[in-house]
Amino acid sequence: MTTSPTLNFDTDWSYAPAPETAAVDIADHYGLFIDGHFVDAKSGATFDTINPATEKELATVAEAADADVDAAVNAARSAYEKTWSKLPAADRGKYLFRIARLLQERAREFAVIESMDGGKPIRESRDVDVPLAAAHFFYYAGWADKLGYAFPGKDTPRPLGVCGQVIPWNFPLLMAAWKLAPALACGNTVVLKPAETTPLTALKLAELIRDAELPAGVVNILPGAGATGSAIVNHPGVDKVAFTGSTAVGKAIARSLASTDKKFTLELGGKAANLVFADAAIDQAVEGIVNGIFFNQGHVCCAGSRLLVEESIHDELIAKLQDRMQTLIVGDPLDKNTDIGAINSKPQLEKIEHYLKLGSDEGAEKWQPDSSLPDQGYFCKPTLFLHCAQSSSVVRDEIFGPVLAVQTFRTFDEAMTKANNTPYGLSGGVWTDKGAKVFKATAKVRAGVVWANTFNKFDPSSPFGGYKESGVGREGGLHGLKEYCALN
Repeated sequence: MTTSPTLNFDTDWSYAPAPETAAVDIADHYGLFIDGHFVDAKSGATFDTINPATEKELATVAEAADADVDAAVNAARSAYEKTWSKLPAADRGKYLFRIARLLQERAREFAVIESMDGGKPIRESRDVDVPLAAAHFFYYAGWADKLGYAFPGKDTPRPLGVCGQVIPWNFPLLMAAWKLAPALACGNTVVLKPAETTPLTALKLAELIRDAELPAGVVNILPGAGATGSAIVNHPGVDKVAFTGSTAVGKAIARSLASTDKKFTLELGGKAANLVFADAAIDQAVEGIVNGIFFNQGHVCCAGSRLLVEESIHDELIAKLQDRMQTLIVGDPLDKNTDIGAINSKPQLEKIEHYLKLGSDEGAEKWQPDSSLPDQGYFCKPTLFLHCAQSSSVVRDEIFGPVLAVQTFRTFDEAMTKANNTPYGLSGGVWTDKGAKVFKATAKVRAGVVWANTFNKFDPSSPFGGYKESGVGREGGLHGLKEYCALN
């Protein structure tokens, strides 16, 4: 038995030993996690999860159907009524602290599996996803016994009951933490469905939850496809629905829940504008642009996929951006030098390639660096589209890949008009060295999260969510906590 390093769990949220040297334990087969146990689907159905960098099978996974969802919801209801909602709030917090600490101790394993199953560079899994997932459990563990102070003027918040949660494939572990931690802190129980292309870290998290000795049935994890998610959302025993995914599916969920009394939150698509004014620090802005669109291969709902540049600095900025893109390494996600890993799946790569052709056909100028791609796996070069019209598909549509559409503006008002000319409203970015302009611009960009002189920075205490077709409700911070409790 090895001894874990001594950590200050109050302050050290970034502990993660170098994962590229770590051995990982991936089983040949994973079952459903129901009532504290791994079980096969009642139908016996399974599906394969594939490493997108190698196109090879990692494991077979049980696929949940209606009968399995029913069993999981019943287990969650029993655990809610008999155990979890009756547990002292301080004890709930202790369980969440235990999960966070175990997640830190097993950071190598989770980081490597996240990169193998999803295709993202190991630097991102190691330095961002796993530490931030642990941070969310730490943060909400601290709130578990302080709910009466979280919302002044209200009675002590009450849990909602059984929460059905559906998470996407781009941040499997982190999205699970975003949803599980506040729900559990408030005294709810959960039935969670990971995406069918990236189920492994959620199932590893189920192992960790079992090792943390949470009461059986408090957390149930059901891998499956769209039908599984639909069964969870529409199950009459579910009191709250939380979904992160496409706008189209989110709209369908909203319609299906309109005639019910279920509470729901939806975190949907985005097409963020990243605005660079002439007085910005250009070198700093270039790094922010790269991080904003090429982080996680552009598989980010809040990605800065529209670059709006003040006309007077356009040529200089684009030249520097192209030079920077020439240095980006596209390749093996487990190589610590890789900047851009594998596209999550073959269908997603085909969608991106469709937009690469469509952008050129519609008149935009496509530019890609000279980098080579691996012979095997699903890979795509980082791409710029220059001289884009507002009507261009690469400007309007969420591509969810490493594709950046570039436009220019001459005046502040033109910049705001173009930034807000989208059905989405999830995020945005502003680059300027003028503090007054920061406040003026961020107040006018109609998005739930707007960064100033940075991009893609997250903290558990900060709320995240969108306007318009980017969703309903918030995750993170006290706003996210409020979504999982009833207030009088």
